[in-house]
Amino acid sequence: MGTAYAKCFDPTGIRYGIPTYPWRMAPDGLATRRQLRAKGLRPGGQHVAAQVLVYTRHGHPRVAYLYRVASAKPVRPMTSRKWGALALAMLARRTCPVCHLTYSYCIPRSLGMCLLCAHPNTPASAPELTP
Repeated sequence: MGTAYAKCFDPTGIRYGIPTYPWRMAPDGLATRRQLRAKGLRPGGQHVAAQVLVYTRHGHPRVAYLYRVASAKPVRPMTSRKWGALALAMLARRTCPVCHLTYSYCIPRSLGMCLLCAHPNTPASAPELTP
């Protein structure tokens, strides 16, 4: 048994407080949030049942929490008001606050404005003219 495996294997929860398993070694009946979502489920208010612990190349631990599939509830359906709110939020992310133009991509959060407003002196990608 390798040292990385030994660090991650704690099915009783004595070392980490909750049952801990290495990558791909969790027992059946437990799933992450993404795995639940792929099955059309959500945790539904239940507490974390276990965790998967992985050590990266740099020695930093990464954790994924696991939930019981049997206690999971179905995902709530999207209502028309939720769809409308989502559409308005995406429209706001695509509209430049400076020039008020709407783009087909989300405005970079690092700039806070569209590329043309952030770099006004940069020539646009126009074809070069040859004399």
